[in-house]
Amino acid sequence: MVLIKNVGKNTPAYKVGVQSGDELLSINDNEIYDVLDYQFYATEEHLSLLLRREGETFSVECEKPMYDDLGLEFETYLMDKKRRCKNGCIFCFIDQNPKGMRETIYFKDDDERLSFLQGNYITLTNLEERDLDRIIKMHISPINVSVHTTDPELRVRMMKNKNAGKVLELMKKLQGGGVLMNAQIVLCRGYNDGDALKKTLLDLGELFPQVQSVAVVPSGITNHRDGLEKLIPFDKESCRETLELINSLGDENLKTLGHRIFFASDEFYLGAELPLPDEDYYEGYMQLDNGVGSLRSHREEFLSALENEAPFECHRTVTVATGKAASAHISELCLAAEKRFAPLKVNVVTVENRFFGENITVSGLVVGRDLIDALKGRELGERLLIPKNMLRSDGDLFLDDVSVDDVEKELGVPLVAVGEYGDELLYSIID
Repeated sequence: MVLIKNVGKNTPAYKVGVQSGDELLSINDNEIYDVLDYQFYATEEHLSLLLRREGETFSVECEKPMYDDLGLEFETYLMDKKRRCKNGCIFCFIDQNPKGMRETIYFKDDDERLSFLQGNYITLTNLEERDLDRIIKMHISPINVSVHTTDPELRVRMMKNKNAGKVLELMKKLQGGGVLMNAQIVLCRGYNDGDALKKTLLDLGELFPQVQSVAVVPSGITNHRDGLEKLIPFDKESCRETLELINSLGDENLKTLGHRIFFASDEFYLGAELPLPDEDYYEGYMQLDNGVGSLRSHREEFLSALENEAPFECHRTVTVATGKAASAHISELCLAAEKRFAPLKVNVVTVENRFFGENITVSGLVVGRDLIDALKGRELGERLLIPKNMLRSDGDLFLDDVSVDDVEKELGVPLVAVGEYGDELLYSIID
């Protein structure tokens, strides 16, 4: 049962008398608990809605074109509360946030509905038998799964949840139901790397083609780990060892299955001081959100746009601010732009992360205060460009609640948040 907040005028539901404040109990005899139930069962042309109004239950019949919107709006996007994570993962980034941030920063979700609707990764520890059955019945795909390890005892230890050891069993059930999955492994040095990683990759490879891809990413380690288990950052040698294992198994998959299943995130290549693979390696970039091929994709987009843009004299100076991880990459691209559009001048500034600590090098975790401190007193030119992922989704605040206006006032220059694609960076530079 869910509460209807509003009914759009002249919509199918409005025309049969559904009102705001009504409770939606079922559609075509299927109980409605949340957005997945609603989206799945409300697609038919002929709908029988069971409703409750002021304690009285009644039904209405509704006709509409298949897949057209029924016209109902609900109190929340999920029509339900977000499901809070029940794990205590030793690598959880939220536990490593400094104190005093806004409350929403500390909320941990582990919601299979958001996995399908927004691409979130889930651990499967929150799922009951009904949830698994519903995923299979509705053919919800893909589901993104945070695996970390398939060793039951190790997974329980790393996630501090007695139910965590069942992940392979649950994934096999989803496999049997034809559900596609993408997997994520957050790698902690000395825990689930080495032989443990090899076992996990081999286990997940057995689930192909339902498991389409597996991304391996290093654990993020901030300076705010008081009271938490000790984690050691990956160094050059351990990054190279990890890459050798992942790519040797991936090469074997390519030979035997025709597809590479296992991918390392860009951070391992940067840490190993090795060049990124060519574009073909990534097979369509299935794990971009995990930083797998992000720099390669961005580079190819930028250079393609650069080649297609006729040269002209660009008389301007701009500044691009970025995190340490992408600094060399951004500098290379900006140098190419300067050569093509001389006398263009692009200043690339690397922002050190003092808020989270020196081990955090990605641009998406740069905060407003660190940005200001890195740029204060510099000649920034006509505009300051930052990657859009430095800002919250609504685009006005950094993680430390410094606003775009705050930065512009402090630095005296317009700030432009640039989208994720390489061509967007080029066009923001040359206008």
